[in-house]
Amino acid sequence: MPSPTVRRLVLLVALFLSCLTLAIPECNAGEKPNVVFIMVDDMGYGDLGCYNADSKIPTPNIDRLASQGMKFTDAHAPAAVCIPTRFGLMTGSYPFRMTRRGQQPLIPPEQLTVGKLLQKHGYRTGMVGKWHLGVEHEKDPPADTALSGGPVDRGFDSFFGIPASLDIPPYYYIRGDRAVAPPGLTIGDSSSEGWTKIQGAFWRAGGLAPGYKHLEVTPKFTEEAINYLADQSAEKPFFLYLAYPSPHTPWLPTKEFNGRSKAGMYGDFVAQVDASIGQVLQQLDKLQLSGNTLLFLTSDNGPVWYETDTARFGHSSTGIMRGMKGDAWEGGHRMPFLVRWPGKIEAGSTTGNLACHTDLMATLAELLETELPEKAGPDSFSMLPTLLSQPSTQTVRTTLVSQSSGGFQAIRAGNWKLIPELGSGGFSNPRREKPQPGGPQGQLYDLASDPSETTNLYQQHPEIVARLAALFTRYESNGHSR
Repeated sequence: MPSPTVRRLVLLVALFLSCLTLAIPECNAGEKPNVVFIMVDDMGYGDLGCYNADSKIPTPNIDRLASQGMKFTDAHAPAAVCIPTRFGLMTGSYPFRMTRRGQQPLIPPEQLTVGKLLQKHGYRTGMVGKWHLGVEHEKDPPADTALSGGPVDRGFDSFFGIPASLDIPPYYYIRGDRAVAPPGLTIGDSSSEGWTKIQGAFWRAGGLAPGYKHLEVTPKFTEEAINYLADQSAEKPFFLYLAYPSPHTPWLPTKEFNGRSKAGMYGDFVAQVDASIGQVLQQLDKLQLSGNTLLFLTSDNGPVWYETDTARFGHSSTGIMRGMKGDAWEGGHRMPFLVRWPGKIEAGSTTGNLACHTDLMATLAELLETELPEKAGPDSFSMLPTLLSQPSTQTVRTTLVSQSSGGFQAIRAGNWKLIPELGSGGFSNPRREKPQPGGPQGQLYDLASDPSETTNLYQQHPEIVARLAALFTRYESNGHSR
């Protein structure tokens, strides 16, 4: 039988060890969090149950994510179409600042990207999915030749994905900076009866790599993302940019999702995307990574969903927002935007603070306690104080510039939104309207009282029109909005 002194010594040692064990979470809490940014393609503000109680599409995984984190109700893509939005996300710059055009890498090699920023701070960076910012030889990739200018040259250690959308040929996979197999075959046009020519199972004819099947792309990217997470170690934090090319056309739900929604093949495909995201979230849980992972989920722009589709299915893919993909109206660029960081971001919280995809760069910089170089992220504002419910010591976002597919530059200041021309500027009709004698020259909306943009106040408030127009000119000439 141990003496009282020995028993006390054993008790003290056990107490000391238990304190060490209890202290481990506090030590881990100071470590850099992993970052996962999931961008889906052409999904609307009104498709998700957490944004639209009347949605005809089941999205239980994304809805659960909303209940575990923060929901933004006034977050925006910097453009209403794919390419400029992705430029804004990667660079923290509004798309009108793009200096490169055409079939070439659209991000200059010297420009800071979110991938480069995180690499500099010790992160392993990986991308899976749709790049759509140009690579060399994109339209005719030679065998075993570097497709420079893509993700691995712009801040990512690894990449598996496709160069552009699933309806834009040629169709092939890239791993790292090489085509997995050149598109040596051809495929004809595809369309679906009962939909417009840019809806349904739509893709354009062109080159096709051997073994490439459109139906398999979304499941393959989910598998790649899951494998990427499994390959991470505790030694370094990681950044995963998962850019799904869906539910962009072609709408190709796999067999198990046919009929899953009440919004046709589009709704069924959205349900599959939700399930795919659920698999990624499950993998984070399985690997015990969720607790120290800052996770974002959003869409790159609005859906291709016409008023006739809303009437046919009783489902508004953009909720109460006017317009759709491509448009300067809110349906083109106001996006679902969810952020989760357990223990840091209040579960089930909602914010009406203004945000933009360009804000990722400044948010990560503040998270890493580093200053951005002078010319980096000129249109990026940190969301971190909003996410952590803390007062901000930095400039917060009160303005926004959003670009339509037709080049309309809508500008927002507070609740006021100016579209300097008439029409949608995008996919909805009328795309452009000529001003009539005595009529308004553009569009002005008060989004606080009129989020559906039904009442044009352009002529009633000429002073606000002039102020917003001058604000855009200042941003354009100064080279930054921060």
